[in-house]
This record gives sequence, structure tokens and C-alpha cells, in this order.
Amino acid sequence: MQSVLNALRVLEEVAARQPVGVADLARALDLPKSSAQRALRTLDAAGWIRPAGGEVTRWVLTTKALQVGRRATGELSLRDVAVPFMEELRRRTDETVHLTVPDGDKVVLIERLETSKAVRIILALGTHLPFHASANGKALLAASAPEVVERRLAAGLEEFTAATVVDHDAVRAELALIRERGYATNGGEWRDDVSAVAAPVLGEAGTPIASISVNMPTSRMTPESAVAHGTLVSETARQVSAALGHSRQG
Repeated sequence: MQSVLNALRVLEEVAARQPVGVADLARALDLPKSSAQRALRTLDAAGWIRPAGGEVTRWVLTTKALQVGRRATGELSLRDVAVPFMEELRRRTDETVHLTVPDGDKVVLIERLETSKAVRIILALGTHLPFHASANGKALLAASAPEVVERRLAAGLEEFTAATVVDHDAVRAELALIRERGYATNGGEWRDDVSAVAAPVLGEAGTPIASISVNMPTSRMTPESAVAHGTLVSETARQVSAALGHSRQG
């Protein structure tokens, strides 16, 4: 029983700290290094983790953990509906396309379709993004009820880069603009090198359940590309929403 508990604890710690090595895991969990190593080997054999970049001294999660999580939360059906539309969006933009869902006080990346361009944005599945400093998060926030927005603001806004907007009135004004034009933008507000446009996916009841984004290096984000990609991502999010049963009239 203890070996099973150790493996589960190690799995959770890898998820929180990836990529991470056995020594750091052992220290963080107060385990003998040999016990942490056995747990890692077990998780690797079962397909839950893999070496980071082929380097067997550091470990990351595989998508198996994500797939299990999807089944627990119903995200698998969301992904199945969204991916065909995301494929078309990627074809039309030739930029990386992300699908995210709310996860507590952040949003989490659950699907990624890569651009064919050599210079690209690479975020691991399971990466968490802030609501106020990512296009995906702002798209979801703009489609949320006013009390949800105020609760997010009251929780405090972390400043990640010089471009991060943390003034509450400025955030409210930006969310109003997002509602008006149908998509959110991020110009290096979470990481200097990451920019994106995103739009919310609405469920049958009209509440935001996910967001879809077009992501690119900040160097490729221009006012013209933001408008062009924003129009396309907004169209794609509406199509996914409709496929999930949301009616714009309802």
C-alpha cells in the first residue's frame, strides 16, 4: 500500500514541478531517494510520465494523466467536438491553436495543434494560464457573469511582465471591448515572447466552458494579424459552441 501511495504522491509532485529530477522529488516529498526512484520507474512503465526531452534524469507527465482528467470532467467530449474546427483554424492561420478550460483560479491547456513554422510557441498540455494576463483567460472572463469578474479582481492580479494590466478599471474596460468585438488579445502580458488572440466557447446554457486561441511569438503579432486571427478564432469558437448545443438566440 505504501508503494502505491508513494507513486501517487510522486505523480502529483511531477505534475506540479515538471520537469523535475529524482533528487528534487525526494527532498520535496521527504522520501528516500531510492523510494522516489522506484516510484518514477513504476509511473514510467505504466505510461504516466516520460523523460523530459529524452533526458532520463528529469521527468514530465504524459498525456495519459490529462486523458483520465478529461474523462472525469467531461472534457473528452469537448475535445472531440472542438478539434475538427481547431484543425481548420490552424490550416487557415498556420499558427499554433490552443484549447483551454477553467481550472480554479486559472485556465488549463488541454489541447494543442502546432504550426508548421519553425519559430513557434510551445506550451505543455496541462500548463496553467492566468485569467487576466492571457487571451484564453480574458476571453473566458469577458463571457462570465459580472460577479465572477469582480471575484477574480478581488483575488488580486499578479504582474507577470511590463505589459500585464493589473488596474481593475482598465481590466473592466478591456473586458467590455472583448465582448464588443468578440475576441481577446494578449500582447506579451504573461510572457514577453507569447502573444495570442482567443474567443470563448459557450455551453448549452450560454455559460463559458472553454476558450480557443491562436498563439504566436510576440514578434509575429501585428495589429493586422490580431484582427485577422481574432475574426477567425471568434468564428471558430461560435462553431464549436453551436456544435455543443449553444443557441445564440437562446
